[in-house]
Amino acid sequence: MESCEVSEILKSAKNIPKTIFLFPLTAFILVLLLPLLIHFNQSSSKILFTTTTVVENQTTTTPTTSCSNLFSGKWVPYLEQSYYNETCPFIKENQNCFVNGRPDGDFLKWRWKPDGCELPLFDAKVFLKIVKGKSMAFVGDSIARNQMQSLLCLLSSVARPEDVTTKYVSKDDLTYFKWWLYADYNFTITMLWSPFLVKSSKSYIYNSSNFLKPESLYLDEPDTAWTSRIENYDYVIFSGGQWFFRPFTFYENNQVVGCQKCNNSIELNYYGYKKAYQTALKTITNHEKFKGLVFLATHSPNHFENGEWNKGGGCNRTQPFSNEQKWDVHPYGLEILHQIQIDEFSAAKKNAGENGSRFGLIDITDAMLMRPDAHPNKYWHAMDKNVSVNDCIHWCVPGPVDTINEIFLYMILRMKL
Repeated sequence: MESCEVSEILKSAKNIPKTIFLFPLTAFILVLLLPLLIHFNQSSSKILFTTTTVVENQTTTTPTTSCSNLFSGKWVPYLEQSYYNETCPFIKENQNCFVNGRPDGDFLKWRWKPDGCELPLFDAKVFLKIVKGKSMAFVGDSIARNQMQSLLCLLSSVARPEDVTTKYVSKDDLTYFKWWLYADYNFTITMLWSPFLVKSSKSYIYNSSNFLKPESLYLDEPDTAWTSRIENYDYVIFSGGQWFFRPFTFYENNQVVGCQKCNNSIELNYYGYKKAYQTALKTITNHEKFKGLVFLATHSPNHFENGEWNKGGGCNRTQPFSNEQKWDVHPYGLEILHQIQIDEFSAAKKNAGENGSRFGLIDITDAMLMRPDAHPNKYWHAMDKNVSVNDCIHWCVPGPVDTINEIFLYMILRMKL
């Protein structure tokens, strides 16, 4: 009897559709995998995917997705170690905050988080492979130099350059100009000092103790400090703005056309700022021999509180600002100065196609406006020196200035030369 019953059951089982047996197995697999699929779907929009290609025997990494806006976001807690420390030999003494006695390192524990995406970490190997055989010039003031110092330190984990400045300039210019050669990569980084981008009387050099003495700016004549050297560079980064708050006499066609902070006025004359950037960007746009990438790093704001720079002002904050707080402390006229840069950049980019040059924007104004905690303040010099002026303009190195170079590398990858 029992064997007959078993035979009947087996016969009946043959008539049952196989899909009935597969359904429980499929359901079980879905239960296991569904959370993973959901997590992957949510994360995929936040991860910058990259592809690896080989060009001229160089392996490079290229972003295949992009942030819709790198420059809108917030600073979020980040507990990983910084890329380097105060022992980096390329940090200018004035920005080496730890060596000068700064007791806290909390300003290093933040990372820029663009809205809707993640900014990739800086990869020194990728950077050097991209720029192998090329040259790069930072054109501007000490903020440009600040970014260059950060870049040299970021690359120091892979390679150290040789200082070859004396091959290019006289001893009188060693304070302002700099050439670094990465021999193994045949790559040169240069600092071309030009705080106004246009020709000036250079009274800031000859009368350095008198900040109130007007500087003469020739708004229609680009500064030969960079125009005489620029044609052979593959990358040019314009960065400046802090020097445009002083008294000026403006010239065009060698005729006086205006002034700033003259006749007892304390107002800014934005005409000079606009014309200086217009002249500089038009000059490189129309340069017949320059075929490289041009970047404009927008204005890096200062954060003086409780007084101006020469009247006891300082920057003692220990936390980044939120988006809601960021306008609590900012330099006079920042919105207008920033908009002028954006307008002149857009105009230059629109007209750049004819000579083959290309333009990229590193709009760091908003991000750096949120970092009142990361300036040297009183730690821009040794504590045993009797100096009353604080530095709320430059950035401690390491510090948020490294973020500018993270963005810079991202932009180079997107615009690959």
